[in-house]
Amino acid sequence: MKKAVILISGGLDSATISAIAKAQNFELYGLSFDYGQRHKIELESAKKIANFFSFKEHKIANIDLRIFGKSALTADIAVPKSKFAFDKNQQISDEIPVTYVPARNTIFLSYCLAYCEVINAFDIFIGVNAIDYSGYPDCRKDYINAFTSMANLACASTIDLQNQFTIHTPLSDMDKKTIILNGLKLGVDYSLTHSCYDPEFIDGKIYSCGQCDSCRIRLKGFAEANSIDKILYRS
Repeated sequence: MKKAVILISGGLDSATISAIAKAQNFELYGLSFDYGQRHKIELESAKKIANFFSFKEHKIANIDLRIFGKSALTADIAVPKSKFAFDKNQQISDEIPVTYVPARNTIFLSYCLAYCEVINAFDIFIGVNAIDYSGYPDCRKDYINAFTSMANLACASTIDLQNQFTIHTPLSDMDKKTIILNGLKLGVDYSLTHSCYDPEFIDGKIYSCGQCDSCRIRLKGFAEANSIDKILYRS
């Protein structure tokens, strides 16, 4: 059975790519990151997803991107909110938001390469999306193609050209509605996932804000898919 490293954040996209990789008969190895993010609770969801899909192994790498900051996720910067949780006529801004973490996917994918070399895997799955997303530059197809070229030049396991890395981005051309519908067909339990950038604990339960870009994109997807989002929201 071929091995695949799944970049698993705990969100609905990473849950969906886990289902897709499993359906393609890969043996799953998960990699998550505790990088100083304000929504660290997502790691608990990552563990649940890895267990749900019977990952062979799930590692959590500890790195501290707070030393660089300049992101609402890793510095003392407010997470932008909309006064509307979801409005079908309201669009997500095309500008790169302050929730962008500088070079995050490049850092994460580099760790994936190291993991691949150790377990002799040549397939990486990442849930990047360039339709319903927040405009992050490291989610674009051109970026993934460029990183793949670099990866195949950089690693000992591909130097003889007999093996080459493939970075799978099965969600890249899907909107959130399509992602959710595909995931449901594959049996994804989205109640295990977490998307909110600014969650809150209330009476021992996790509530998503419902107003950050990540929540709004998620809510938009569930509404368009005519499906119920079973996680808890403050608003």
